[in-house]
Amino acid sequence: MNFKSFFNYLSYLQYPLMLIAVYFMLSPYLLGLEHLKANPQIVFENLNSVLIFIGLGTGFSSLQDTTKTQNNFSKKIWENPLKGKLTIIFMCLTLLFLLVLGLIGYFKTADGILKELSVGVIVLSLGMLGFLKTAIEIFENHRKDKVISV
Repeated sequence: MNFKSFFNYLSYLQYPLMLIAVYFMLSPYLLGLEHLKANPQIVFENLNSVLIFIGLGTGFSSLQDTTKTQNNFSKKIWENPLKGKLTIIFMCLTLLFLLVLGLIGYFKTADGILKELSVGVIVLSLGMLGFLKTAIEIFENHRKDKVISV
């Protein structure tokens, strides 16, 4: 087994990390509404964990094989030059927005829940940065208009 296939297999860790994020997302509601009414801050505490685990999962998803697409929907996007470019631009803008929001929140707020949420947003944006690199490679590998020189 070579390094490339090792990292491709390592990318499957994205799924348990996303499941952990879903657990943190649902756990305040699974404890019961009375517990949630008594402790409303638990939603924000869990939201930070959700953001962190989604960011980690997104980061691990960037280790996938860029010569393959996961489904027909993504194949249609990455094969079309316009759709691929628009998707990458949208990802860049989302990443930039989240990173700036997280950094502003981290440096401009006092200690508290907003500062903790800012850390989660920063982790999410860093995970998206790796995923953006992967998306660009997938687009370059699958676009229909690229010229194949021999």
